[in-house]
Amino acid sequence: MRITVFTPTYNREYILGKLYESLKRQTFTDFEWLIIDDGSEDDTKKLVEKWSKEKKEFSIRYYYFENSGKQREINRALDLARGELFFTVDSDDILTNDALEKIDRWEKALPKDKKFCGLAGSDGDMTGKATNPLFKGEYIDATFLNRYAETGLFIGHDRPWVLYTEVHKKYKYPEFEGESFITEAVAWNRMAQDGYQIRCFNDVIYMREHQEDGLTNSILRTLIENPRGYGLWLNEMMQQLDYSYMKRLKVYYSFYSDLRETYQWRDIVTFINASILEMFLIKICFGLKHRRK
Repeated sequence: MRITVFTPTYNREYILGKLYESLKRQTFTDFEWLIIDDGSEDDTKKLVEKWSKEKKEFSIRYYYFENSGKQREINRALDLARGELFFTVDSDDILTNDALEKIDRWEKALPKDKKFCGLAGSDGDMTGKATNPLFKGEYIDATFLNRYAETGLFIGHDRPWVLYTEVHKKYKYPEFEGESFITEAVAWNRMAQDGYQIRCFNDVIYMREHQEDGLTNSILRTLIENPRGYGLWLNEMMQQLDYSYMKRLKVYYSFYSDLRETYQWRDIVTFINASILEMFLIKICFGLKHRRK
């Protein structure tokens, strides 16, 4: 099979049908739709069962697990995926009619003598207007570290990333007991650190419609509730981007500011792998700054 379209979902019965309809309109049909339900309490299962009985050009595979978070579901999906390419499409988004056809065509054009982890088109708003940076040519070859503007080549923070399944399996998401989220950037940045490139092209293939109950609208709260994953991401990112000492201290200060009302400062030290002395100085500086206010 060529492509696994993977959708993690939680209580999205009310909107999942928009994505389903966009999959039915695809001009390319060598794909499966793999749905992992992260403990929904609505009628998502009944809805998907109804769709599975309908006549269409692709298969639907549905799995239900107790609520454990998107990244654990991606890890599970990678083990279940049958496609050569792995494309995560969230439940509140839709694809353009030729999205999978373009993915297939662009992947076939990738040079075989270079190390690619995958490819990505552009997001668009619901009118189809691109919301990612557009390049002078049709595409640009970059790495996931170019999601950070300080690298000098900015490809956008988020795009419709399509990764080789076998590559992605080598970079599953770390799981911490008691935590249910870690940013996907942890795996992506590790790919970049190991020399993998990603080809980004200008075509809009993915239209986003973020919902009020979506992860994007609550990302800071989610990071705070999952401090080990949050700290791991920041710590590795600082090393991968070769942050100066002063720049690292600024990140420690921000991290402490985010977490100080919820966790003990000694725990915060452990979460981001800073030294006790560094975080103690951060604590003092924070206290002095806010005392003056």
